[in-house]
Amino acid sequence: MRERRAFDLESYVRRTRTGPCFVCEFLRGNPDYAHHALYQDDFAAVFLARTPNREGRQLVQAPGYTLVVPREHREQVAHDFTLAEYLRLQEVVYHVAGALRQELPTERVYVLSLGSQQGNSHVHWHVVALPPGVPYDEQQFHFLMAEYGVVELTEGETADIAARLRARLQTALGGAGSPA
Repeated sequence: MRERRAFDLESYVRRTRTGPCFVCEFLRGNPDYAHHALYQDDFAAVFLARTPNREGRQLVQAPGYTLVVPREHREQVAHDFTLAEYLRLQEVVYHVAGALRQELPTERVYVLSLGSQQGNSHVHWHVVALPPGVPYDEQQFHFLMAEYGVVELTEGETADIAARLRARLQTALGGAGSPA
């Protein structure tokens, strides 16, 4: 497991609470909100979560930390979707979890929806591979919270993970989508 380093939580909170919707900006192609796209279709998109730092490296809670989003800005995890739409998103989440298990050392895959009406309101699901060997007291929410540190990846490492996950998702989702 990689060494975790401090994360500028104050800047992150300020950006999420005062800036535009990061998901909508990513989907519009705004270069200031670029992420490694893994899959998209007419309804959903999948991309790697990241916060770039000044040296061009990626700061993440875990390699392959993935977000699954509806393409349309929706804010409620269940109430803004029909049952069919919700299940369609969960099918994507299911395949992302499988791709992570196939491509990264994984003890367990975490799946949860986070966000708030006060920041990061575009509903999204976090799909994260917990690497083997993480001590129990550093797992679960502790592992996912940037307050406890992040790992640093090079752009090359991130691009490699993205390419492998993208290929898995194209296969698993029947080739219906394309990289975003």
